[in-house]
Amino acid sequence: MKIGLISLGCAKNLVDSEHMLARLREVGHEIVTDMDEAEVGIVNTCGFIESAKTEAIETILETAQCKQTGKMQGLVVTGCLAQRYREEIEKDLPEVDVICGTGSYENITEAVEAAYGHQKRAYFGAMDQADLGGARSRLTPGYTAYFKIAEGCSNTCAYCIIPKLRGKYRSRAYEELIEEARVLSDAGVKELIVIAQDITKYGMDLYHKRRLPELLRELCKMDFTWIRLHYLYPDQMTDELIDVIASEDKIVKYLDIPLQHVSKRILRAMRRPGDRESLTALIGKLRDRIPGLVLRTSLIVGLPGETEEEFTELCEFLQEVRIERVGVFEFSPEEGTIAAEMPDQIEAETKENRRLIVEELQSGVIDDYNLSRVHEEMDVLCEGFDTDAQLYYGRTYADSVEVDGKVWFASETPCTAGEFVRVRIDDSLGADLSGVRVGG
Repeated sequence: MKIGLISLGCAKNLVDSEHMLARLREVGHEIVTDMDEAEVGIVNTCGFIESAKTEAIETILETAQCKQTGKMQGLVVTGCLAQRYREEIEKDLPEVDVICGTGSYENITEAVEAAYGHQKRAYFGAMDQADLGGARSRLTPGYTAYFKIAEGCSNTCAYCIIPKLRGKYRSRAYEELIEEARVLSDAGVKELIVIAQDITKYGMDLYHKRRLPELLRELCKMDFTWIRLHYLYPDQMTDELIDVIASEDKIVKYLDIPLQHVSKRILRAMRRPGDRESLTALIGKLRDRIPGLVLRTSLIVGLPGETEEEFTELCEFLQEVRIERVGVFEFSPEEGTIAAEMPDQIEAETKENRRLIVEELQSGVIDDYNLSRVHEEMDVLCEGFDTDAQLYYGRTYADSVEVDGKVWFASETPCTAGEFVRVRIDDSLGADLSGVRVGG
């Protein structure tokens, strides 16, 4: 049977898609990229915030059209939207044949066969007992791979629905991770991106101690060139972990640390620790101990009750610490979260204005950072050649996949995707850089 799959949302969801594809291949199904050729389509959805839900529903409906225009006999919907809105999907989206929750990816072969046979089925196993490992058919380029070390989240952030979509925090077995990393290394992966909802808590549930530093040291013994870390919670950054990051050359000096806000009152309303003083001190400490560090964070503006003074405090903090990469989001009142029921909900226009103000502030920080790189020589991971621009493009250590800028560069000799090249930075192009390859 020919199967097509669309994966939406985060990198953790992408890894789930890779596991599902591997299971399907193991039993003899063929994976196709053209949905018009697929006999069964799978949409692995995100359901984190309103915009993601909208995208997921639109994708489901677009894919379902292949039942009329292509060879598609059945449609399977998996992922967070399926987990969150099973009844609504069954009622309002008759185009969907089979639904799989986030605890039932192991049922994907049964789901596909049921969908092909025009059967209406739903698979919803216990999230906290789902298999976290297994073979993967990777959807990333051969030189880059995501490495999911844990699933779920046991934090109780007031605005977040993830624990209800993914279950409590579950670390994967250490030995299993080491074996998977060896497989990825032997396959030629150069950039390993360590992911979980919070990688700093790795091991606490299984082993009653933090094992991320130990895991990173072992990963650094393998043939990876870059090891990138997403996400590290600010209150979990131990001295041991900082020392490992600083001392291991393969760990790129780029850390994604979600802060969400800096006002103490807003953070407590979010059910998060910290305040402006402690977060400023943490960033100072990290920069002192990790030379060349580039930081990324995510922020939420417009939480119910956020005052102009608290928003101003956030802006002042950003101007003071000058975090190089910032993603800012308007608060989305998600059904089933504490924050959705809070009083003093903020108007959409105010939330949008606050987001735009932060984005404008950050554009200046990005410009200054990029200008500081001009005339430097930097290692760039080549990702391809653009025929329109007639330039190669790639990323430095300071640029993670999809969320950051690129380096556009000319080269007198051919470059291949996955190759590390030395580039002299000559100019800043907004979020991107441009330059010329040297020494090759």
